[in-house]
Amino acid sequence: MPNQIDLSIIEEFSNANGVSGFEDEVLQIARKFAPVGSSFSEDSLRNLYIFRKEHHQGKPVIQLDAHSDEVGFMVHAIKPDGTLRFISLGNWIVNNIPAHKVRVQNADGVYIPGIVTSKPPHFSSESGDCQKLSIEQLSIDIGASTKEEALHDYKIQIGAPIVPDVSFEYDSSHDVMFGKGFDCRLGCAAIINILRELDGIELGMDIVGTLSSQEEIGMRGASVSVNRIKPDIAIVFEGCPADDTVVEPYLVQTAMKHGPMLRHIDACMITNPRYQRFALNLAKSLDIPIQESVRTGGATDGAPIHLANLGIPAIVIGIPVRYIHTHYGLASYSDYVNTVKLGVEICRKLNREQITSF
Repeated sequence: MPNQIDLSIIEEFSNANGVSGFEDEVLQIARKFAPVGSSFSEDSLRNLYIFRKEHHQGKPVIQLDAHSDEVGFMVHAIKPDGTLRFISLGNWIVNNIPAHKVRVQNADGVYIPGIVTSKPPHFSSESGDCQKLSIEQLSIDIGASTKEEALHDYKIQIGAPIVPDVSFEYDSSHDVMFGKGFDCRLGCAAIINILRELDGIELGMDIVGTLSSQEEIGMRGASVSVNRIKPDIAIVFEGCPADDTVVEPYLVQTAMKHGPMLRHIDACMITNPRYQRFALNLAKSLDIPIQESVRTGGATDGAPIHLANLGIPAIVIGIPVRYIHTHYGLASYSDYVNTVKLGVEICRKLNREQITSF
């Protein structure tokens, strides 16, 4: 049976409003659930640093990183009819955006509901229904009828963050989680759970958990967090795109309910092969289901982390999420649990001699 505390952590992270640059709610949740006695710090990019009470100077440092932001939007302008032009924060397929509910933050900090506009079929031509949309063709309707109403009654401001309006659900009979922001709130939750599992245990490493900001718009937070921590080694946790419903069966390498995925390569990183093999062999020795992938696109916080300082061995542990970078994601709680198990065991096994071998 799922651990209800684990599910509560995931649910709160998933439901939090936290598009790139506006991750404050996510950091509050991390502070709430981190082990008692943890210490915290933040920087100007709103990266959150979590230190165990067992932290000692002089030991090698492992950075456990996940990004705190989610894909979303920002108010660009207010049209005369009261609807909102917007830009995307992160990578979207534009045709997936219309007719979905969103939340727009107003000047009072309150998130108000809106709908991404779509043209009813009564006013559409057959050829128009099949066209590829651009973001400039879309707007968000919050219920206002004039620009003045949107400004003064709804208190909408230029530059306001806009978040997909989705609530977390868990189907216990089929072990499926539904929600938004699984990229990378599942990673944030995994770090918190790993710290909780290791609470009070002396290790050969000092662990620093980082919730790094603005990954979806260029991995900006991790570029700062890694240079502040200066870790000796790192694990990057990701909600990664599941491929089991979108590619030929022989190409499936990131299937839901088949365990976490460790990628050998993506567009910005070739994973340290010695560290990668250590993690894969450890998973197999402990009967933790694991998947491997070769990716020609995409990138993670592993990109700036593995290039920082004089080079840092880093692996990416991905939790498969179907339909990533849309309003709704599907993921398996069992994949999440096995991600936490693997993270815990890597932290238990690593020491200075092992890192030197990488």
